[in-house]
Amino acid sequence: MTFSDFFWPCFYSFWGCVGFCLLFHIRPRRWMMPVASLGGAIAWGVYLLCSPAQNDIIQYFVAALAVTAYSEGMARLFKSPATCYLIVGLIPLVPGGGIYYTMEYGIRGDTMLFLENGMHTLGIAGALAIGVLMVSGIVRIAGARPRRDAERR
Repeated sequence: MTFSDFFWPCFYSFWGCVGFCLLFHIRPRRWMMPVASLGGAIAWGVYLLCSPAQNDIIQYFVAALAVTAYSEGMARLFKSPATCYLIVGLIPLVPGGGIYYTMEYGIRGDTMLFLENGMHTLGIAGALAIGVLMVSGIVRIAGARPRRDAERR
């Protein structure tokens, strides 16, 4: 993989996330839009870095882990909800094409392609959900321990 094969998709992912932020007015503070959009570039960069695995569901899973860890870190750093960063960062990973083609095959009546694409799209969506749940759960458990210890004293 050359530098341009890695850089340009991440660059486009960043600007796509900026467009999403503008469309949905995600800008309570002026730093929120670029920081949240950087999460999308990081997510796509991790997805591309995992391409030697040659399994896109694993790529999506690892990218979801990375963007969720980034979102949780930015939420702590800027004292804002992690979902603000997470939703924007997950935009490049959403399997929109898979959903579209699944519906197209379903409408055309091509049952085999409908099921094949549908199961693959569900696998990607599940990988994203499990990646988000794992990191968020670990952060919540780790954050609950100091509070629990303080309450015992």
